[in-house]
Amino acid sequence: MVKKEIITITGFPGSGKSSTADGVAKALGFQRFSSGDFMRQIAIDRKISLNELSVLAERDTTVDESIDNAVKKAGKMDKVVIDSRLAFHWIPNSFKVYLDLPLEIAKERISHNLKTNTLRQESEGQTDVDEVYKKIVARLESEKKRYKELYNIDHTDKTNFDLVIDTNKNNLEQVVNVIVSEYKKWREKI
Repeated sequence: MVKKEIITITGFPGSGKSSTADGVAKALGFQRFSSGDFMRQIAIDRKISLNELSVLAERDTTVDESIDNAVKKAGKMDKVVIDSRLAFHWIPNSFKVYLDLPLEIAKERISHNLKTNTLRQESEGQTDVDEVYKKIVARLESEKKRYKELYNIDHTDKTNFDLVIDTNKNNLEQVVNVIVSEYKKWREKI
């Protein structure tokens, strides 16, 4: 049986998961799924911010179940790039990529993205850099706590991944090229 061709990308907020996943999918001719966009839409539909949704998810497991089920469904596709915090966990036979980035740079990138992306503005409701920083830290703490309690995993443990890339030291084109190259090597081994 031939294994499905799936790349899962996770990483630090602001590390470029969405842009990287778009670039990798385009380079390989794969489909694309973003759990972040899915989660943002849930927040918009509920008329709350993304951080409020994260806090709600600490009490209401149906939030994470909904997101997890969408990721699992995407994992049944072939030739797909999935950007998601937990896709590496739900799709263990995927090529697992972690994008790393120092927190200070992450807050600047996210602030810039908020100013140019309507979906992010609606779901996160803030463009002030210091507020963005506080929200990043709060969201990371919330996710780390929830995922430990729900699944006994640490989604920031880089040993879970086949490839770790510092997106501060590599531009988007370089990151995409490294992932595509390493993915092809990985595919040859399986």
